[in-house]
Amino acid sequence: MGNKKLTFHIDNMAYSINVDPNLEKELTKFLSPDRSHTTKELLYAYLCKAQEHYTLKEEIEEISNKLPQL
Repeated sequence: MGNKKLTFHIDNMAYSINVDPNLEKELTKFLSPDRSHTTKELLYAYLCKAQEHYTLKEEIEEISNKLPQL
């Protein structure tokens, strides 16, 4: 399956990227490609994704620490 072109509008400027279609849902979770967003909304989306990443990292480290050492 090929990449999909996804366009986001930030402060009335269009930014297009090619993404794997499987990532589209994650990328559009906090920013809709259907409307223009402000820089503030872009920052908020970034912070939400960063928090998700940090939480996942913590969970993985917690599980990893429970595994026997080789």
